[in-house]
Amino acid sequence: MTQAMNELLGILDLEKLEDNLFRGRSPQTDWQRVFGGQTIAQALVAAQRTVEPDRHVHSLHGYFMRPGDTKLPIIYEVDRIRDGSSFTTRRVMAVQHGHAIFSLEASFHLDEGGLEHQIPMPLDVPEPDTLLTQRDLLEKFGEAVPEGIKLYWQRERPIEMRPIMLKHYTSRERLEPNQNIWIRTTGPVPNDRALRAAVLAYLSDMTLLDTSTFAHGRAIFDRDIQAASLDHSMWFHRSHPFDDWMLYTQDSPSTQGARGFTRGSLFARDGTLIASVAQEGLIRLKRSPAK
Repeated sequence: MTQAMNELLGILDLEKLEDNLFRGRSPQTDWQRVFGGQTIAQALVAAQRTVEPDRHVHSLHGYFMRPGDTKLPIIYEVDRIRDGSSFTTRRVMAVQHGHAIFSLEASFHLDEGGLEHQIPMPLDVPEPDTLLTQRDLLEKFGEAVPEGIKLYWQRERPIEMRPIMLKHYTSRERLEPNQNIWIRTTGPVPNDRALRAAVLAYLSDMTLLDTSTFAHGRAIFDRDIQAASLDHSMWFHRSHPFDDWMLYTQDSPSTQGARGFTRGSLFARDGTLIASVAQEGLIRLKRSPAK
């Protein structure tokens, strides 16, 4: 278990202040703003704390409104919208400095049987054990990648990623707007379905926004790009242990109007489709200062 993974599990254990009111903290890092996946995951935990344990999240939809301040706690206010016979709906507002920074709506459902199918996992992808680790990537391509990406690879994080395509990091070639990344936690996640869903929500925010820049020979770390998540939706299909790698397959159908849109599917290594994700983010080109 890495220190970063211990920290992640710690920040997902929210403090209860009152009925429907919770407080979350951020890890002590040098990040300029709260990671979006953290806010999604903590808001989901707040909602889960007000739902009967036999009901599990099947979808969530969130909007980012302001950047989060890593130095202050985040207050999560839960609105118990509906408790139905088989579905439960919750709305969560994340607040800092007296203002909403993020809102979430989540729906929970009793387990039921029924029709079932899923799309297959891509077959033409190399196994994660054959790919370079991020430490290997630094040693091999450290001088060729932008400083922002280098700093990102150097950080200890609770999530390990092994990208299959590396051109995006080492060139400004225009690429097809899709990618496959193997991803896993750097330590065990307790066998708790609600906590697994929260960790899955956390990691689902990684790399999506960057995929929408591929077709333009760009990266979100470029100094002339202002990038930020605007909204995030997720559908939880099947519960699965986090004891191995998952394949995060992504494609970006559209970038326009200073916004990039990306879809993602998370597969267990055995091919089980665990979750689907969609996100739109700000991809704004900064204007050069007038001379």
